[in-house]
Amino acid sequence: MSKFHLGKLEKPSAERAAEKSEPLPLKHVAVIMDGNRRWAENHRMPKLKGHQEGVKSLKRLVRHVGALKLEFLTVYAFSSENWQRSSEEVKYLFELFSQVLESEFVELSQNNVRLSFIGHMDGVPKALRRSMEETTKQSEANTGLNLQVAINYGSRLEITEAVKKIALEVKEGRLSAQDITEDLIARNLYTSRLPDPELLIRTGGEMRLSNYLLWQSAYTEIFVTQTLWPDFTPECFDQAIDEFKRRNRRWGGD
Repeated sequence: MSKFHLGKLEKPSAERAAEKSEPLPLKHVAVIMDGNRRWAENHRMPKLKGHQEGVKSLKRLVRHVGALKLEFLTVYAFSSENWQRSSEEVKYLFELFSQVLESEFVELSQNNVRLSFIGHMDGVPKALRRSMEETTKQSEANTGLNLQVAINYGSRLEITEAVKKIALEVKEGRLSAQDITEDLIARNLYTSRLPDPELLIRTGGEMRLSNYLLWQSAYTEIFVTQTLWPDFTPECFDQAIDEFKRRNRRWGGD
C-alpha cells in the first residue's frame, strides 16, 4: 500500500546535509506541484504571480536533483482538468510554458538534462507543441537527468488510450486477448520508457493523487507536505528523501 506523510518541512540538519553525497536510494521521483495560486493569495498577489514563482521552484529542484544524480524526475505541470480554470489563466499558463522553454532550455541542455513531455498532445496549442517536439529532439542525446513534464495529462485518459490501442491490435488480429498483460499495458502508456516512480511528492497539503500516474504509482511511496510549491526548496526535497529511506517497502508482503 502507498503511504502518506503530512507535515511542515524543515531545513535539514548539518548531519543530513553531509549525507547529500551518498547515492540516492531511488531512480524516479514524481511531483505534484500544488499551491501556486494559494501562495499568491497568501502574499496578496495576482494568481499568475504564483505560477511565476512556481517556475523558480522547479528550476531550483532540477538543479538540485541533477547534482544528486537522480535519473528521472516527472512533474505535473497542467492536468486535463485544468481546462476548467479561467480562460485567462489557461492562456497565461501556456504562454508561460513557451517562455520557460525558450529561456531555460539552453541551461537545461548544458546541464545534460534530457527533456520530454507526457500527456494528450493534441490538446496543446500548436506553437507550443512544436517547441516541445523540438526541445525533446534536441536533448534526446543528453545522458543526465531525465525530466518529464506532464502537460494536458490525465491518468484515466492515458489508460483509456492505451486500452484503445491494444483493442485495435486485437481487432486487426495482431494480438489475442491472452496476449494482454500488465507489461503490455505499461508499454502503451505515455511513460513506457520510464521506470515506475518510487516516490511521489505532493506539495500544498492535499491528500489525493489528482488523476496523476495512477497505474505507475501502484506501490509508490507518497510524501505530502503542507509547504506550497513556490516555497518548496532543495532542503525540502532532501527531507522527503530522508523520509523515504525510513519507509519499509513491502509491495503487499508482510
